[in-house]
Amino acid sequence: MRLLVTIPCLNEAETIGQVIKLIPKTLDGISKIDTVIIDDGSKDETSSVAKKIGANVIKHHKNFGVGRAFQTAVNYAVQNEYDLMVSIDGDGQFNANNIKSLVKPLVEDQVDLVTGSRFINKEKIPNMPRIKLIGNKLMAYLISKLVGQTFHDVSCGFRSYSRKALLELNLHGDFTYTQETFLNCAVKKMSIVELPVTVKYFKDRKSRIAGSILKYMFNTLKIILRSYRDYFPLRFFWSISLFFFIPGFIFGAIFLGHYIVNGVFTGFLFAGFLSAFFLVLTVIFLIVGILADMLDRIRSNQERILYLLKKSKR
Repeated sequence: MRLLVTIPCLNEAETIGQVIKLIPKTLDGISKIDTVIIDDGSKDETSSVAKKIGANVIKHHKNFGVGRAFQTAVNYAVQNEYDLMVSIDGDGQFNANNIKSLVKPLVEDQVDLVTGSRFINKEKIPNMPRIKLIGNKLMAYLISKLVGQTFHDVSCGFRSYSRKALLELNLHGDFTYTQETFLNCAVKKMSIVELPVTVKYFKDRKSRIAGSILKYMFNTLKIILRSYRDYFPLRFFWSISLFFFIPGFIFGAIFLGHYIVNGVFTGFLFAGFLSAFFLVLTVIFLIVGILADMLDRIRSNQERILYLLKKSKR
């Protein structure tokens, strides 16, 4: 089996060399280990440092986002027929020696995706800023509710992927990929396992992705909502329909109750108009949900065809 270790980078010249050096040279069940750096528009010497150590480098002409960098890595792994892929950050926060434990379940053909978890083991919870800790836990809770499985960490970038997972992944978000990957794999009934990993946090280091917490939350939620809309269209649009039905029903009850008690509509016409408005929206989103569910069947068939085409090229 051939393993590809991918490292999405943005201005990581100071740390990328040490990360590459710590990548295992041999692993049980692995015949070859290659490393590729996805330089997402770095302005420093990230690419030069990586090349000197012997890593392959794919450089984006500008910064697209870690989501696009990950998609580049997946495409490279598929096109070059790797059996497994590991993704790890280039900032040195994760210990590359842990690649062995992340790859082992895949070699034994037990799962499709193994993700490092910073929170599954309470003794290994990192000393990160409280706002980030709360945000990570809320994100894990949201994804868990959407897919009907329990996950403790859906934002960790230290993961390993089977050949099947690489062929099945069809991602669209440029900003990030971690949460979208969970939704994509869960919808396609792939097996996902969390393993505890340790992470180092540097007090003076500013995140390349989450420079602004609000920006990170907005962009991440946008990706999640789009994914949820695409993978669960009936549930998505009917939830919106229910949201409009509740005030429509309440205003309708007020309107009819006033008429039954007083025998006239005068005085509560506003309730009748509001009820009609909300109920019309309810029907519209019910219909949109049905149409979107029909389109979802087409999307599923297209992704199945895409998977078979990728697989047949091997």
